[in-house]
Amino acid sequence: MSELNATAAALLGLLQDGPATGGQLVASAEERFGAFFSVTRSQVYRELPALAKEGLVRLGKQGPRSSQQYAITAAGKKAFKAWLGSDAGPDHLRSPLILRLVHAGSLTAKQRSTLIDSARTAYSQDLDEAKAAVKAADDPYVKAVAEFGQAHARAALKLVDAIPQG
Repeated sequence: MSELNATAAALLGLLQDGPATGGQLVASAEERFGAFFSVTRSQVYRELPALAKEGLVRLGKQGPRSSQQYAITAAGKKAFKAWLGSDAGPDHLRSPLILRLVHAGSLTAKQRSTLIDSARTAYSQDLDEAKAAVKAADDPYVKAVAEFGQAHARAALKLVDAIPQG
């Protein structure tokens, strides 16, 4: 068995809750940790067959519209627990907003203003969602992660508010 990458581990973690299709995993990933770890549809559909080949997941029931459910195996549970106990390594920030801001000099003033306004709107929505997640969290770890999402959204709003318009 090869070492799990973060996307594979995320999927195995989601499958701890029970069998799911790729589409269900994408939706669950967005809901559970979209604020700090993105998982794309293409990543999910690339990773699931690899996990099956490794024996970490097995095919489950055929879902609606010919979708395929996957279920975690005992080996998958063991690999996931090993991944959880391993060193997390460094965090890597990949922010499309910050990348755009670095290159914002190539935009017109109107384009920069649109970029900032849309970022402000998106992060305000993220902040509202994170606040709701904090209130809804029963588990202290889930609550702490939701609070992290809140802090991240606040930091992003502070960033866009610090940029002079005009």
